[in-house]
Amino acid sequence: MSQAPVAAMLLAALTRLITGVNARWVSSAPTMAQRVYYANHASHLDTLVIWASLPAALRATTRPVAAADYWESSRLRHWLACGVLNAVLVERGQGHGSRTALMRINEALRQGNSLILFPEGTRGEGNSLGELKPGLYFIARQRPDVELVPVYLQDLNRILPKGEYLPVPLIGSATFGPPLCLSVGEDRHAFLQRARAALLALGSPL
Repeated sequence: MSQAPVAAMLLAALTRLITGVNARWVSSAPTMAQRVYYANHASHLDTLVIWASLPAALRATTRPVAAADYWESSRLRHWLACGVLNAVLVERGQGHGSRTALMRINEALRQGNSLILFPEGTRGEGNSLGELKPGLYFIARQRPDVELVPVYLQDLNRILPKGEYLPVPLIGSATFGPPLCLSVGEDRHAFLQRARAALLALGSPL
């Protein structure tokens, strides 16, 4: 399903206005190369901020992997997810590593899309980074041609705290790091630890 161009443009502008997000690229740059952007997860704003931080040409081909129960809970959310963001909806309990979720993710990748996903598998409190679920490893193993780009999000949980509906006037940030891929002979545990370390490094003070 194609995006509604005007709605997508307005949603991206509104997201940047509300969050004041400052997108920073570290040893990386926006490119049309097919990518999986993976990030820490602490706010309902996370998906929108990564998506809105990309240039318009990239937003058009980048699909968030999102929890079906949340995005299908109202007509407005369903329209945003399916009509504007063109999200890949998966069941929350299954996670990105389930067979059904991986099938949907792989199909989106086969179609040439880039993806946004949150490999912790759940939303945290924003003060720490949980262990990464194995779905990211399976994607790296099955699609070695797709770049994996870590994105560290900061202060979005303070802008929209859990359980709140009105944003607090603070400024958030999204830091995009250099792409990584699965090394030859690297096992699941080692890869996930390295991918997690790449995220944490982006959140460390300069």
